[in-house]
Amino acid sequence: MKSEFLNVMQSRGFLHQATDLDTLDSLMEKQKITGYIGFDMTADSLHVGSLVQIMMLRWLQKTGHRPIVLLGGGTSKIGDPSFKDTARQLLDDDVIKTNTTGIRKSFAPFVDMDNALMLNNDEWLNGLKYINFLRDYGRHFSVNRMLSFDSVKLRLDREQTLSFLEFNYMILQAYDFLELFQKHDCVLQMGGSDQWGNIVNGVELTRRCLGKSVFGLTSPLITTSSGVKMGKTTSGAIWLNVDRLSAYDYWQFWRNTEDPDVGRYLRLFTELPLDEISRLEALQGAEINDAKKVLADQATSLAHGPECLPHIHETIKNLFEHQAGSMDSLPSIDLPVSEIQHGILLVDLLCRVGLATSKGEARRLIQGNGARVNDAPVREESYLVTHDKVQDGCVKLSAGKKRHALLRVI
Repeated sequence: MKSEFLNVMQSRGFLHQATDLDTLDSLMEKQKITGYIGFDMTADSLHVGSLVQIMMLRWLQKTGHRPIVLLGGGTSKIGDPSFKDTARQLLDDDVIKTNTTGIRKSFAPFVDMDNALMLNNDEWLNGLKYINFLRDYGRHFSVNRMLSFDSVKLRLDREQTLSFLEFNYMILQAYDFLELFQKHDCVLQMGGSDQWGNIVNGVELTRRCLGKSVFGLTSPLITTSSGVKMGKTTSGAIWLNVDRLSAYDYWQFWRNTEDPDVGRYLRLFTELPLDEISRLEALQGAEINDAKKVLADQATSLAHGPECLPHIHETIKNLFEHQAGSMDSLPSIDLPVSEIQHGILLVDLLCRVGLATSKGEARRLIQGNGARVNDAPVREESYLVTHDKVQDGCVKLSAGKKRHALLRVI
């Protein structure tokens, strides 16, 4: 890639699909552009599942271009059906308003909003006259083509209902791109790979209505090496807003990254130079934990500011000093590394270390939010304690705030 932005996207693993990539590359090499990503208001905070897109906006700005954060106050009234098995729960105006206020906070640490735009598509979607809209824009959409997109086809192939309301979503998102091009000269829409069909519709609508070329770009779906979708954990969503998740718990999430994912996450979720990332991901054995700590420090510093790190480091130091000092008095078991490599049910481990007298009691402990692994709450009975949870040779298990035990991995 000749342009700085697309070179970053390619070298750090953000680039998945694009429309007319060579032309976009030439354009971005010659001039500054405006690009956007849309976020629907489905909760009062974004979580790390949206962090790839947020980092794309951040890099767009860092390389001299103007980002638009598009809040989906209008499209949230329908809900994006892309790759969903069932329709989203419809949100009323008060919930959307509350969620919009919360989500605005998610962007502040990552994007300089003084040099960016934050818009809400409810401003133009809410006032549309339906008959006029269908006449002016609906005629540009082929139902045959819309049915061919994977996001629609998969739902229909499974014989799962796709309502006419949901079917309209991709038309409204396409109209967003047209609106942003006309009012703000926005020529690039970005998003996750699940948005490819919606993005292509916007590119084609702008060409058909105005005869103008705009571009689309998607990032790959990020999953862990064990196949879990990024941001989906057994202990719940990893929220970006500190009022939903503390900086300490956010740090611990990154510290517990699976070994094979460290290099990829350093490229996507930090701004460390690529040669330094290559050095860190080459570390072997216990030294990979040093790379995980760098990842946790860098990612947490971006989201919550570097000023939170000394307190986090002190908390962790005190935690493990306490563990080391009271090792003999804590219930503990030794586990060979081969036994924990593929995971052991937390329910079974709570019984083995004496924190529960039966599997039923262990399940009730989890259901009551009393079970913790390395001080992170666990809310799923199927939770597996795996090797990536080992910190300094140990995994700390807790039942409530006062009862603890250690797994010593040998």
